[in-house]
Formats: sequence, C-alpha cells, structure tokens
Amino acid sequence: MTIESPGKFPFKRGLYKDMYRKRTWTMRQYAGFTSAEETNKRFLKLLQDGVTGLSIAFDLPTQIGYDSDHSMSEGEVGKVGVPISIIDDMETLFKDIPLGSVSTSMTINATAPILLALYIATAEKQGVSLGQLNGTIQNDILKEYPARGTYIFPPGPSMRLVTDVMAFCDGHVPNWNTISISGYHIREAGSTVEQELAFTFSNAIAYVKAAIEKGLDPNKFGPRLSFFFNAHNGFLEEIAKFRAARKLWATIMRERFSVTNEKALYCRFHTQTGGSTLTANQIDNNVVRTTIQALSAVLGGTQSLHTNSRDEALALPSEEAAQLALRTQQIIAMESGITSYPDPFGGSYVVEELTDTFYDNAMHIIEHIDELGGSIAAIDNGFIENEITRSAYEYQKEIENKEQYVVGVNIHEQEEELEQDLLGINTDLVNAQIDSLKVSKNSRDNGKVQDSLNSLQDVAKGTDNVMPKIIDCVINRCTLGEISDVLRLVFGEY
Repeated sequence: MTIESPGKFPFKRGLYKDMYRKRTWTMRQYAGFTSAEETNKRFLKLLQDGVTGLSIAFDLPTQIGYDSDHSMSEGEVGKVGVPISIIDDMETLFKDIPLGSVSTSMTINATAPILLALYIATAEKQGVSLGQLNGTIQNDILKEYPARGTYIFPPGPSMRLVTDVMAFCDGHVPNWNTISISGYHIREAGSTVEQELAFTFSNAIAYVKAAIEKGLDPNKFGPRLSFFFNAHNGFLEEIAKFRAARKLWATIMRERFSVTNEKALYCRFHTQTGGSTLTANQIDNNVVRTTIQALSAVLGGTQSLHTNSRDEALALPSEEAAQLALRTQQIIAMESGITSYPDPFGGSYVVEELTDTFYDNAMHIIEHIDELGGSIAAIDNGFIENEITRSAYEYQKEIENKEQYVVGVNIHEQEEELEQDLLGINTDLVNAQIDSLKVSKNSRDNGKVQDSLNSLQDVAKGTDNVMPKIIDCVINRCTLGEISDVLRLVFGEY
C-alpha cells in the first residue's frame, strides 16, 4: 500500500504539508435569531469567546425571498435564523464588527445574490474595499431541490444566478468563496456516506460546467470553490470520507476539466457536526456526540468547523450551550495534541480501506449520474431525491428494529423533565423588527426604488450579469422581497 505525503496530489492526506501545525482550522459558530440586533449581540459575544469566523443563519422568509412584513412570513420571522429585509438590517447585524478583518459565512442559496449585495454595500459603508472581504456564500441551489427545499426559481435561472455571483466575484471580490457546495444537507436528509460524496460532487461538476460555459477559467475560479460536509457518529467512516473527498475532487478537476493550477484542485471544506444526530432525550449526551464528530472532522483535515450545541434538538442554542460547543473545538485544538500530526490515521488499514471504498463507490454513483445526463437531469427525474429517501427509510427502520442504537432513544432510556432554560423567541423584538421595516419603506425615496427595480428587471430579461443591478437596488434601499419579486416575475417559480 502506497501512502502519499500530506500536501501532495491527490491530497488524500491533507491539502497542506503541515496542516494544523502552523494554523488551526477556522472556528465558526452558526448563529441567527429574532432580529438583527439580537443576533449582533450573539456575534459580539462569540467573537469575545474566541471564534475566528462568523456563520449566519437566516430565517425562512429571508431564505425564500419574502420581507418580514409579508403575509407569507407570518409566524416564521426570526424563528430559524436572523431576518434580513433591507440594508438597515445588515448594517445592524454587523454593528461594531469590522468586515475587513472578520471571515463571514452565509448559509443562503435562492437569495444568495441579494444577501451578498447587502453584505458588499454594508462593507462599503464601513469603508472596507471589496478586495478586503473574506468569507463564503453557500449559493448552492442544486441541493435545495432534492434535499432541503428553500428554492424559488426553476433550475435554469437559478444556475444563472449562481454563475453570475461566481463571475462577479471573479472580477471584483477576489478573496470571496463564491459557492459552498453542500453535502451537509444531503446527509441530514438521510443519505449514506457515499451518496453525500457523490451527489455533492455531481452538483459541483454541474457548477463548473456552467461557469466554463459562461467563459470563466476553472484554473482561476477553482480556488474560490469550497465544500460543506457533515460529520456524523461513525468516527472512522467520517475520517475516511473526508480523505476520499479530497481525492475525488482533485481527480475530477484534473481529469475532467484539465485543471493545472494546484490550488484549483483543492477540496477545501467546512464541516458541521450532525444536527440530525442530536437527541431531545438526555441532551447532555449530545456533547459527547458532537465531540466525536468534531474530532473526526479535524482528523479528516477540515479547514473550518462548527460544533452544534447540546440543546439544539429542543430550541435555538442558548448562549451557555453555544459557548460550550465552541470550547469543545478549542480544547481539541489546544489540549489534545492531535494538531501536531497531519493525517494521523494515514496508513491505518481500516481507514485506508474505507477511504478507497468510499472513493470507488462515490465515483460509481457519479458516473451513473453522468449517464442520466448530469446532476440537473438526475434532480429533474427524481433519481437523487428517491435515493436519499430510500436511504433515510432504511436507516429509520434500523433504529426502530434496534439494529442501530441511539442512546437515550431506543436504549438506556429514562424519564426526564424538559429543560427550563431554553432560548425562546421574543415576539416583542420580532414585532419591533417588522415595524422598523415598515418605517424604512415609508421613509425612503420610493421613486428611486422603483427605477432601480425596473432596471434590474431589464437586465434579468437579458443575459448580462445581474449582480451590479442588485447592488444598486440594495444601496437604493430596495428590499429583499421586492428584488425577489422582480426575479420571480422574470424567471417564474419552481
């Protein structure tokens, strides 16, 4: 068995020779709730506690293109993330946070161009140049159709928006990761390890092809692609999955797209511990699960990590639980000693065999998707969704038949009282957010707003990049919902 060196193609053992010896992974904590003001307070606390990157959760209306005061938003404002409707909200979200020196990840897809435009406009108001901005926007619409559901437009126009963001950043925001191709949500929906890898990379292939058709060079935009994977409880399997992922992507980029720039071969990825593995029963057990999962991500060579909080199966993370989740990462980084050894499981017969098996099985699925006509065709004909659903059903049967144990759920159960100190949504603050938006709409120059929206509509009907017009819209105080409605009018809904 040949054991490659870390930092050498196909990067199975890590992207860099020294890995964490010189620099640890970025420690992110995902946050967003109630209002921009409340989320800003959580961000400032997280930065004080030692996070090295922010990660924004947006509420459901923001994700699917509705303002907080829209009738469709009723009951959902601030529930699963922060509501962002107008530039005032984004400015409040980042009050006292210098965007030129913090790395920000935004989990947003259908409305990704609008949120990126709001971020850019906010940075410029802070006096931060586009060249200083560092972070990631998820912008991965393809996984939404079979696995997550927060899509707005049909796949064709959605792909145009994805590549417009890629092209705009290629020319104007050089240090921004323009897409984070996500296996996380595919795994959360119930896929296997191999399916998580295969469906993620099939989507990535579709994005690269679309970008090339737009005239972009994969050697240039390749280094700005990033990935987002899940870490579940199978400790050795997850380590092997991350190793196989790097080999798969490096091979695909070199062999399919003739990429020669080494950095464009890198599978750089963020990892989040498995939300679907958390239990509402005996929630302290979730600390143990999260620690195992975080260790697998670090031993597998992640570039960035979020650790879930112990109480997330019951409510939004409390401040105390979020701090403990962060401390879990910090203890792994500062006390375990494993950062001294790049790919310490390299050469293990179990991990090497699992890595090769995952690589081969995932590549087989990718090739089958190629035969179906590629990822978009496999989404349209239901193949990917059906495969995920089948795997999820099989796993649930194993739990119900006790072929797969979940401690506290189907074994070692015990009676317990519900936690009393859960974080709730303050409806008064939500109402204040909505009232503030209504005031903003009434106090702006609505003639300028309409002119900006008309101009965006004209560009959307053509083939020019929509990003400059969306930026103009947000600067002129158009709302996320108004911009989304213009795009709905032009592109239709899926």
